[in-house]
This record gives sequence, C-alpha cells and structure tokens, in this order.
Amino acid sequence: MKIHLKLDGKVIPATLADNPTAREFAAMLPLAITMHDLFNREKFGPLPRAISRRRTRTRSRACEAGDMICWAPGPDLAIFHRHDGQKIRGGFHVLGRLDEGAEAFGVAGAVEVRIEVAGGDF
Repeated sequence: MKIHLKLDGKVIPATLADNPTAREFAAMLPLAITMHDLFNREKFGPLPRAISRRRTRTRSRACEAGDMICWAPGPDLAIFHRHDGQKIRGGFHVLGRLDEGAEAFGVAGAVEVRIEVAGGDF
C-alpha cells in the first residue's frame, strides 16, 4: 500500500510492508504526529495506540535511511533519515519504507507530520 507523509510543504511517498503489523498501522490512518529527534539518525513520535504485541518483531538488524518502524511494545513510530551502521536491538516492527525524501526528516528539532493513504485507496 502506498502512503504519503506530509511535512514542511513536502509530500514524501512511502510503501507499507505486506505484513499484519503494517496493516494494523494503516488502519490508524490518516493521522498527525509530532516527531522528535533521536540520536541524529531518526525522528520518532507517538501513535494513537500501541501496535499489537502478537505481531512478528525484528530482533536485530541495521536500519537504513528511509526505514519506517514501530518500537515494540511502545506506541512510537520512527523514521530513519540517516544510517549510522548501528544494529538496533530490542525488537521493533517494520512498517515500510520511504520511496524517497528521507533527508526531509534530517532537520533539527520537532516536525509535524501528517500520514495518509495515497490517493485514498484504503
């Protein structure tokens, strides 16, 4: 499924993963999130509710710029805008990937992001 992330006058296209976790996330759309900096590599912000813990989590892998994940079991969405090579441990859900434009999230401070299904095809 294609989605759009809108911030600072830009529309960033993304593709959701084909898994139950991403479908659970898609059911929350549209939504607006204030996203904050974390380690100068990602922006994170709270979802309206936690993603179900019954879903499959990724145990350990290096996240790349453009990855969209949800930390487990918390309700935070994270978007990686810079790759620092660190393997992330502790379990997270892979929601999808930005098709382009990850650098738009690399600005200092908080950003307001609106996330919606592209073209209303949900």
